[in-house]
Order: sequence, then structure tokens, then C-alpha cells
Amino acid sequence: MPIRIPNQLPATTELEAENIFVMTEMRAIHQDIRPLRLLILNLMPTKITTETQLLRKLSNTPLQVEVEFLQTISHDAKNVAAEHLETFYTTFEEVRSRRFDGLIITGAPVELLDFESVDYWNELAEIMEWSRTNVHSTLHICWGAQAGIYYHYGVSKHELPQKLSGVFRHEVVKRTSPLVRGFDDAFWAPHSRYTEVLACDIEAHPDLELIAVSEEAGVYIAKSRDSKHFFVFGHPEYDRATLAGEYERDLARGLNPAVPAHYFPDDDPTRQPVANWRSHAQLLYTNWLNYYVYQTTPYNIDEI
Repeated sequence: MPIRIPNQLPATTELEAENIFVMTEMRAIHQDIRPLRLLILNLMPTKITTETQLLRKLSNTPLQVEVEFLQTISHDAKNVAAEHLETFYTTFEEVRSRRFDGLIITGAPVELLDFESVDYWNELAEIMEWSRTNVHSTLHICWGAQAGIYYHYGVSKHELPQKLSGVFRHEVVKRTSPLVRGFDDAFWAPHSRYTEVLACDIEAHPDLELIAVSEEAGVYIAKSRDSKHFFVFGHPEYDRATLAGEYERDLARGLNPAVPAHYFPDDDPTRQPVANWRSHAQLLYTNWLNYYVYQTTPYNIDEI
């Protein structure tokens, strides 16, 4: 089924070239159904790339999904044209009085800062507080997951000795969770971060549960027991070349990064990486939308 996106969004052309069914606003208004309303708070500096990656994963859904993008006004985005933000993004003030079936909060390259030191933290905290009453289910990704689990449940992050970058083997620890329905016993997923949240801290909290972990990379998926909040500490939406691009960027900055683990064949950065995480990434997003948004959200969205 299609995802509904704004007319002229740059991601449209690329998604249609991949045979992904997207529906522009003009066509969608002629269908007499209630689409799922999904809000994406995009904190990544690479706005257009992240938009395309997320829309690709949201495309395989049981219903039409109406996607809107949200920006923070307390942070000046430097890597995207102001015209793009003005055309395709809304602000919190513009959505404050509305309700949404789902919310996605992305990662951001601010992990080494204390949460309260991030220039848009107060605005983000206000959005996360608002989501308690105005959003049916929220999916937090990477730094967004660390921020969300800290804000809602007081679970702190911890700095790693060096950046964790690569594609790592994971295991499902709660197989009965619909979120991982269809997952293999072992699966692979990308990580790219300088900090982590500890499994023992999540297990110690009565309102949280672990879903999937990695022996090398630590916690991958956790959720609240009431299924209001989902925390994914990796980047399942990443494309084949995303980690390679980050590695080359860090090299150019003189950071002397380690080669992303289990990513390039024979750890040779001159070779094309193998994308071995896409099927489970798709399942993750599809399962969240199906079992925790579509199946349980009220038909009358004002009842959220």
C-alpha cells in the first residue's frame, strides 16, 4: 500500500524509481479512507537523505500513511536549504493542538553532549512530553532513542571508549514480541554512535523490556511495556553506502576512524559493502506500523 507524502518532495523520484508505491497529496484526497497520520521529527543534518531512507521503510504498510516532517526552531539547520524546510517541514507550534497515530524521532550527531546541553533540548523535551497525550505510539532511533529513554524513564547513556560503527549480529531476546515477528534467530543491523544505553539499566526498570541485543554492539531494541515508546539504538534505515560515507567523512576530518566492523568485505574500504540488514529493517518498521499503530490506534483520531 502507498505512503502519502507532500507534492514535489525530493524523495518521490527516487522512491518511484525503486518501484515503491508513493501517493502525492493530490491523488490521496480522492480516496475515502482515514490514513494513518505519521509525524517525523528529523534531527539528522542530512535531511533529504534521511527522509528518503525512512520513507522507503514506511512504504510497505497496510494502509495509506500520511507523513509530515517536523523541525526544531531552536536549532539552525546548516546542511539543508531553508526553502526545503519552509516547503516540507512544519513546526511544533503548528502541530501542538493536533493528534497523530505515530511519531518517529530520528538520531542526531550530538551524542557526546549532555542532553541538557543540546541547543534544542528544551524544545525536544516539550515535544516528547506532548507525545504522551497526542501520539498513539512513538519510535525513537539512535540518539533519539537515548534521548527518549532518558526523558521518559530516566535511563542514562554512557560514553564508549571509541565510536561504535559497523554492522553487527543481533539476537532476539523476546521472541513473543510482535515487533520482531518474522525475524530470524540471528540478524544483522547497522550502528553508528559514540554512546550506549546498558541492558542492565533497562532490565532494572519495571516499565521497560528488552527485545533484541548484540554481544558486540549491546542493546539494539527496547520498548515500554505499554507499547507507547519504542527505542531502536541502531540505524536500520541506513542505505548500503551510509556507513561508508560516514567513514570517509571522518577520515577527511582527520579523526582516524576505525574501519566499520563487519561491513566491507575482508574489512577492505575499497570494496563495495554488502547490505545484509535490509529485510529485518523492513520488518521492524512494518511490524511497528501494523501491530502498534494501525491495529490499536482509535479510528477517531481525536480519541488518542
